[in-house]
Amino acid sequence: MITSRSARRTARWAAGALALSFCAASMADDMVNFATAGYASGIRSMPLMHKIDTNGDGMVSKDEWLAFHEKVWTMIDKHNKGVVSAAEFISPGAGEMNSFATGGFSKGLQTMAVVHKIDTDHDGTVSHDEYIAFQSKVFDMMDTSTTHKGMLGKEQLFGSGGASSH
Repeated sequence: MITSRSARRTARWAAGALALSFCAASMADDMVNFATAGYASGIRSMPLMHKIDTNGDGMVSKDEWLAFHEKVWTMIDKHNKGVVSAAEFISPGAGEMNSFATGGFSKGLQTMAVVHKIDTDHDGTVSHDEYIAFQSKVFDMMDTSTTHKGMLGKEQLFGSGGASSH
């Protein structure tokens, strides 16, 4: 049994630090489970971060994130209907998106597994609202900073603090 006040304080601090480390690892796993491993991997690239970070401050705000995904949506919804079939969503004609985003992102996004995750009403289509709600949740899951809430830095975007270069 720990009896000194400083020893108890140190033990509580250590327990808290350990809990936070498990929480961060769990959140990264949750993001992969919520999205897909391919999608999670595809969004974790420096070239994509630079595309999304339109003001060049080294951080991605939620507004920048959603503005980027609005542009992606217009590339997916080629006929501007506000809804696309699963076949349209995964359409291989992604040249425009590959040049706008990155090939890894496009490849990770345009899969049936992602369609199933986004299609919350299970009608076999992806609506604009479903797509943006999904992307908003992805941002929120990555937004783990206590000092820059509402912003994704390299630590949040790349999960463990290390940047991927693909």
